[in-house]
Amino acid sequence: MESSLGIFDEECLATVKVQELRAGQKEPRLLSLIERRGEFKLGVLATPDAVVSHPVAELWIPINGHFEIVREAEEALLINLSVASGIRIRIKGERAPELLFELEDNDWTQTFLIQVTSAQQQVESKLPKPKAMEPLAQTALRGEVPIPPQRANKPANYVGSADNPPRSTSALPPNLNNSRSTNQTNTDPVQLLASDFGFEDNFNHKVEEKKNHQNRIVAVREPPPVPPLPPRKASYAPSNPLPPTPTPKERAISLQTKDNSRPDSFRSGYDSTDRPTSWCDSPTTNSMRQTMFSSQAGQREYLIKHRLGKKENEYVDLKTFRFFTGTWNVNGQAPDSGLEPWLCCDAEPPDIYALGFQELDLSTEAFFYMDSSKEQLWVEAMERSLHRKAKYKKVRIIRLVGMMLVVFVKKIHKNHIKEVAAEHVGTGIMGKMGNKGGVAVRFVFHNTSFCIVNSHLAAHVEDFERRNQDYKDICARMTFHLLDHPPLSIVKHDVVIWLGDLNYRLFLYDSAEVKQHISQNELKKLQEVDQLNIQRQTKRAFTDFMEGEINFLPTYKYDPKTDRWDSSGKCRVPAWCDRILWRGNNVQQLKYRSHMELQTSDHKPVSAVFSVGVKVVNDQRHKKVFEEIVRAMDRMENDFLPSVTLDKREFAFGNVKFRQLQKERFQITNDGQVPCHFAFIPKLNDSQYCKSWLRAEPSDGFLEPNEILEIYLEVYVSKDSVTLLNSGEDTIEDILVLHLDRGKDYFITISGNYQPSCFGTSLDTLCRMKKPIREIPITKLIDLGEDSYMEKEKSKVSFLMDGASTEDKPLKIPKEVWILVNHLFTRSCDQEDLFQTPGLQEELQSIIDCLDTSIPDSISGCNHSVAEALLIFLEALPEPVVCYELYQRCLDCAHDSRLCKQLISQLPRAHRNVFRYLMAFLKELLKHSHNNNLTASLIATLFASLLIRPPPKLMGRQTPHDRQKSIDFILGFLMAGDEE
Repeated sequence: MESSLGIFDEECLATVKVQELRAGQKEPRLLSLIERRGEFKLGVLATPDAVVSHPVAELWIPINGHFEIVREAEEALLINLSVASGIRIRIKGERAPELLFELEDNDWTQTFLIQVTSAQQQVESKLPKPKAMEPLAQTALRGEVPIPPQRANKPANYVGSADNPPRSTSALPPNLNNSRSTNQTNTDPVQLLASDFGFEDNFNHKVEEKKNHQNRIVAVREPPPVPPLPPRKASYAPSNPLPPTPTPKERAISLQTKDNSRPDSFRSGYDSTDRPTSWCDSPTTNSMRQTMFSSQAGQREYLIKHRLGKKENEYVDLKTFRFFTGTWNVNGQAPDSGLEPWLCCDAEPPDIYALGFQELDLSTEAFFYMDSSKEQLWVEAMERSLHRKAKYKKVRIIRLVGMMLVVFVKKIHKNHIKEVAAEHVGTGIMGKMGNKGGVAVRFVFHNTSFCIVNSHLAAHVEDFERRNQDYKDICARMTFHLLDHPPLSIVKHDVVIWLGDLNYRLFLYDSAEVKQHISQNELKKLQEVDQLNIQRQTKRAFTDFMEGEINFLPTYKYDPKTDRWDSSGKCRVPAWCDRILWRGNNVQQLKYRSHMELQTSDHKPVSAVFSVGVKVVNDQRHKKVFEEIVRAMDRMENDFLPSVTLDKREFAFGNVKFRQLQKERFQITNDGQVPCHFAFIPKLNDSQYCKSWLRAEPSDGFLEPNEILEIYLEVYVSKDSVTLLNSGEDTIEDILVLHLDRGKDYFITISGNYQPSCFGTSLDTLCRMKKPIREIPITKLIDLGEDSYMEKEKSKVSFLMDGASTEDKPLKIPKEVWILVNHLFTRSCDQEDLFQTPGLQEELQSIIDCLDTSIPDSISGCNHSVAEALLIFLEALPEPVVCYELYQRCLDCAHDSRLCKQLISQLPRAHRNVFRYLMAFLKELLKHSHNNNLTASLIATLFASLLIRPPPKLMGRQTPHDRQKSIDFILGFLMAGDEE
């Protein structure tokens, strides 16, 4: 019988959702415990943070004598994360990389871990016992967990090991923490809980110290062009001495005062006084050396794969397969008829279906919480309507709010589908809201990689530039993370099919004129003014994509349940909103049509059928090429060492600003005799190869002899790095270590001139600034930041203080907040879809620059851009308007309006004034809801996530119930009478 994982003769005993910690970021996974004929294995499955069904396993770890679960103590984490929640375990196994996971601390997790331990014990009971007085063969390999260099005094705890009793029993069940040891340390549960949440005895004295650290929380999603985090790489001890960090002249004296040689971040790794007497005695060094050796062994395999890819034409044959792709905006409706006229209208069954939906669910629950009752209805309708002449299996389904993408494959081909992954990108307001954006599924079919993208771009006839921006955002931010693979973007696939409600209209605004052309069958004349065609021709969007000839009527907009054009008061101009495009070789479009028979929605479904030449491996020829490569590599590795040259090693970025991307590039040339693999690696004690505002693309790769590759260095200051840069605690200075396997390390120096921004600066500091932030010297900025905490304390008793001079008296609210809100209040109350439509990136950058450099009488830019600028400002605050220390009280009193008002009155002066000012403005907006389409629920949900943020240590533990309480808190103020 086939299990839920699609594997025969296997039983899935338990499955649990986890987060894999890699390269300083969290990536969602599933762990599944599988039993087959008395043997157990653990499956690691990739699943995006969205609604996904039927995941595909990417790594199997057998549970045998080599299998270990290591309980990671919080102090011993190799990856420095700002959010600590749940249970963290490290899994090691045969033929598998060492993996670090985080699990929610709940009954489901405890049950799963108990079952894994039980399976491990069953396996251990079957292993042959060693003879008396003979040492265990694996003793040397099963010592203590390697100790991270920065926490060398606190080893992690083994799970299920008698030799290393656990130090903490709070996270794992007793039989998983130590199934054989009775030497457990008793810990006061109250003290343990206080420590977990950071409430030490001296907690109050640490508030200001922690404040500057709190803005490092990883957001749900950051607007483009935020570079993705670098892939996980091992930490190596560089083979060459590290050059000193670039030091600006004005900071040289202060650095010399702190340290006579280098910044602290590099001292522990490279000062000889910090090194142990013997390198062999150092557990840190041993762990790094083991990682290095295993990596070098693995790199040979990767290099073989790379060279096989280069010789692919020698062992693959092209075989054509039939792909059916479809898109339909269903306008929030449930299926009311069979889908056979759409999905089963051809005589020949397709090999693969890829079906995209938009506006699957228009409810508030779908918009904010991803819950949808209609998803299953449409999935069942699809499955009933697939071609009758073949049996299909679902490969992957992913949904983001109303966008859903489902991929089916013929069952006879299912074993040739591999490396499946799915992702989503929201391009709604602030790049978060998923009402617009894209979902995608990628996979490898035989030896050809495919990426299917389903998108719903910005609406309204005049907003074609926003649609272009949405397309670019999706391309920039959509990356797929596979185990032991570098991140893959959309374009890094052999074939890409992009479908959806792209929302491009016509540059003809007279509905009657357009309908007349349609009645006379003058479709080609209309396509000359089609916005998508013009954007492609002018290379502003979808430049490298192709589209078949359109011979069907516009698919938008109809009266629902009919074939009549829109007869509502708005009388929308007909347009081809629903499109299917592609890029790649060996792709031939056979059919491109709409399906007028289906009348459920105000859109008509569209489909395209492709004949795709897929690369199928010839096993005999593949074996021959493989053996030739191995023999050649053996000869070369014995005779030559890899070598590269870099045409530039020092980079200076000028005037680095918040949310403004800068790029530099250099060339790396393989001047040796052998192929080589390069990678940027973390410096000693670092978890990532670069600081959060920097990225190298590509961050690793292969080079054939004499091959030249361009590497781009990108600097981008996001909300996660802006606060430390504003305060002077961080600077645009870094050193990249470019490591060459079996070769030496190359050091690349990065420096830049950062321009402070009011975005990412605290409310109290901004209230003390009477000038634009760029006109204030950096030393004064640091002083203002240090004084802001004392100012907050004084503000609590400000009613007792009187007679302050005008010069010393801070502003009631930051001038930047007043400028943004005043603009919206005077010009935007009746703006349609305010706070629901994203602004334009160029205008946002202009607004940020304007606020940083001047006190303008007015702001240039559309209302949507100003609205998003306000939201970005609130999101970037190092401490939210409702301070972290009052977060829990805020949730507790959300049900009582009187308690809510009391809490606001206890906020520091600047925070209190900003909160009241914003509430007054938002209440005024609601008076114009008939024009701006805003509701109290929508505003409360959006602003609650910005004004009431959980402290960093609680971010991962925030429940939907907590989020609803924060929404209720805001909702109480919005619904209160004007006298409030």
